[in-house]
Amino acid sequence: MSNPVVFLAVDTGRGGGIGGSVVIVEALWWCSMECDGVAVVVDRVIIEIKMLYAIALPMIITGLLIYGKSLISMLFLGYLGKDALAGGSLAIGIANITGYSVISGLAMGMEAISSQAFGAKQWPLMCQTLKRTVIILLFACIPVSISWLNIQPLLVIFNQDPQISAVASTYLTFCLPDLVFQALINPLKIYLRSQNVTLPLMCAAGFALVLHAPINYFLVEFLKLGVRGIAVAVTVTDFIFLVTLIVYLCFSSGTNVQKSWLCNWGIIQCFDHEWRSILNLSLPSCISVCLEWWWYELMILLSGILPNAAVSVATMGILIQATSLVYIFPSALSLAASTRVGNELGANQPSKAKTSSYVALFCAVLTSFIATCLMALFGGAWGRAFTEDEAIVALAAAVMPVVGLCELGNCPQTAGCGVLRGSARPSLGVHINLGSFYGVGLPLAVFMGFGLKMGLLGLWLGLFGAQIVCAVLMVWVLRRTDWVGQAKRARELIGMEINDEEPAQQK
Repeated sequence: MSNPVVFLAVDTGRGGGIGGSVVIVEALWWCSMECDGVAVVVDRVIIEIKMLYAIALPMIITGLLIYGKSLISMLFLGYLGKDALAGGSLAIGIANITGYSVISGLAMGMEAISSQAFGAKQWPLMCQTLKRTVIILLFACIPVSISWLNIQPLLVIFNQDPQISAVASTYLTFCLPDLVFQALINPLKIYLRSQNVTLPLMCAAGFALVLHAPINYFLVEFLKLGVRGIAVAVTVTDFIFLVTLIVYLCFSSGTNVQKSWLCNWGIIQCFDHEWRSILNLSLPSCISVCLEWWWYELMILLSGILPNAAVSVATMGILIQATSLVYIFPSALSLAASTRVGNELGANQPSKAKTSSYVALFCAVLTSFIATCLMALFGGAWGRAFTEDEAIVALAAAVMPVVGLCELGNCPQTAGCGVLRGSARPSLGVHINLGSFYGVGLPLAVFMGFGLKMGLLGLWLGLFGAQIVCAVLMVWVLRRTDWVGQAKRARELIGMEINDEEPAQQK
């Protein structure tokens, strides 16, 4: 804070006397103090925004690059024909529901421990947390792999087309190695991000994407591997991404990364009593992620039983592609918020953690308004980018404004989820998501879509209701958070002694 301006009391000779001058001086002094206080707050907010987006911007670019990889795979599936596209799309949906959502959710359990350990400079704990998470994910791959290998008879039982089911089964079988690679990639991404190291993630994703299209072309066009080639290309691309990250970690000159990476890599230490703490965070995080991922798959199933199901399902797929693209931005902000809140709590700075959470929420609200406007503005053009079918284009253009409105709740609630993860409260996120999406959103979507015969528009209005309820609950939870108490919880989580003295910066 800058020094207050000093004013001299002078008798003006206008009847006020020296007493009146003193009153004026005091008022000016307090005004100066108020202005200085506001300036300090503004400075803190600006600094926090810079720190948040120093993490978020590379993660946004990384997300866009990964989205580009999925888009290239879909283009090559479409090149192979209708059956390949249908079977590949079915396989990708199954992989997301049964595999990647589980791996991603379980990995998020390490976010709180890693970010708080980094804030407290507990380098060995970061290394141990990474090892434990990798072991958990590798064990989780076993039941997922078994389900993928036996997926074809299950699909036939559920009345899926046998030929499409065969294509989906082939795709999943050749994607099995990718499941293991993702079990390594996800923890490494969180491990680096918790240390505010995001540029290598962006570079690794970019390098892998550059090679993805040529690999697809070689396997599909020259080796004539068809759907198998596209699945293998996904696996090879993620393997390149993984190797790039490991090379960076092994040869990094970053002091903090070296301190946490070059630790004792003994496996036996991973099986001590402390693994329970990460499981207590991983399981709720996994459930929270799965609840949200599964909702969109459920939306596709519901659209399949609407009148004119073919148009509804196709339009739903196009709209979900739009919301998936937009989701990259609040998701990156959520990851940044989780890192920042965890770092500050680990450093025993509850005031800064509170500031980080509020600034992240403010940025999320701004993002939501921008996303809403853009989606409403480009609704018609988005549908036409995927198809020339006028019925699908018209329905997409009609529903897209509501899809945009969903972002008014989605962006703040996504940022709020990041804050809860950073403060080691994923169970709270599970309860909020379960109540909002399945207690409010699902009944509302069914009622409006089928009861009121609003069709696809009604389903998205149900999602809009769920997102708003979820966002309101997140804001309420953050407003009631005892940040000093959360800082004490963080010290307990990372195994550090708690001083009786109050932290330097209070709530």
